[in-house]
Amino acid sequence: MADDIPDHEIIQLYKKLGDLSLIGKLFTRYTSLVYGVCLKYLKDREASKDAVMQIFEKLISSLKNHEVENFKGWLYVTARNYCLMELRSKKGKFTEEISATIVENDLLLHHELESDLEEDLAKMEECINKLIDGQQQCVRLFYLEEKSYREIVLITNLEMNQVKSFIQNGKRNLKICMEENG
Repeated sequence: MADDIPDHEIIQLYKKLGDLSLIGKLFTRYTSLVYGVCLKYLKDREASKDAVMQIFEKLISSLKNHEVENFKGWLYVTARNYCLMELRSKKGKFTEEISATIVENDLLLHHELESDLEEDLAKMEECINKLIDGQQQCVRLFYLEEKSYREIVLITNLEMNQVKSFIQNGKRNLKICMEENG
């Protein structure tokens, strides 16, 4: 397929055939644009690379549901909105170093909280064990062992998209299970 086919024709072909290689062609054309937008807003190279992948994954379904006249402009706005949503979701969330002595003293002062915490951890472990194997493995590596997406890909020999999907779906299923079990 020639590289000079206009975007709107590629989109029409994709809608008709569902061929993901057509999305790949758009990805190749506009990766730099999307990465630049993400880097501008997120100001973090790794987060921007992850965002580029997430945005192009969303194209698979978005292009089937939307009529896009000017793909480049639409993609720019889509990337910008994605980044703004990411920033908004992280707004107000901050991390702070907490010394072990403060945590220990707090738990000693509140014994009932300690037993609640143990119960919650036991329920969480039960729920993790109920996840399907791929979700279970990826959730453990990501949240409990604090491995990055790339490290999980290397450990599991899964593809990046599979790892992200397992983590996202596993997190959702874990939350549902925890809510059902009080």
